[in-house]
Amino acid sequence: MRRALDALYAASAGLAALSLFSIFVVMMAQVALRETNRQLPGADDLSAYLCVATTFFALGATFKRGELIRVGMGINRLGPAARRYMELAVLALAALMIAYIVFWTAQDVMFSWEIEEVAQGTVPFHLWIPKLAMPLGSGILLIAVVDELVAVARGAIPSYVRAAEERAAAGDFSAEV
Repeated sequence: MRRALDALYAASAGLAALSLFSIFVVMMAQVALRETNRQLPGADDLSAYLCVATTFFALGATFKRGELIRVGMGINRLGPAARRYMELAVLALAALMIAYIVFWTAQDVMFSWEIEEVAQGTVPFHLWIPKLAMPLGSGILLIAVVDELVAVARGAIPSYVRAAEERAAAGDFSAEV
């Protein structure tokens, strides 16, 4: 199970990287076409959709690596037992909030599909396609949060805490700034 979850997080990060690279390709095509006094139709819309995909697909892997913004001033002062209970409470609350986001973004995708909603830009993209990145990426984040919740409930140190400690031990405080 652990390998399957790690593969899911890696695949999601790969999709985020592919989306980011696609933004680069679109922008470079725009630059090249401007030299010939031409345009790439829908490039701005496509870049915006890819930006959303990059953000949402990166959430799960970023969370697991401990690279999301986390305020630990209060929790770092707690003892081990109290800290574990606080981690459990916060992870449970996060899971509930993310599940809410997954539900409503999926509803939005379904609505866009049902009414055949298209973009109002120069290229009439079917909007359910780029919107699909939101519930998928949020769903992967939900899986990652529940994964951590189960690990902490079993007595493990959260992977995001371990990752931060490993970076600090290596002298890398770039994520702490």
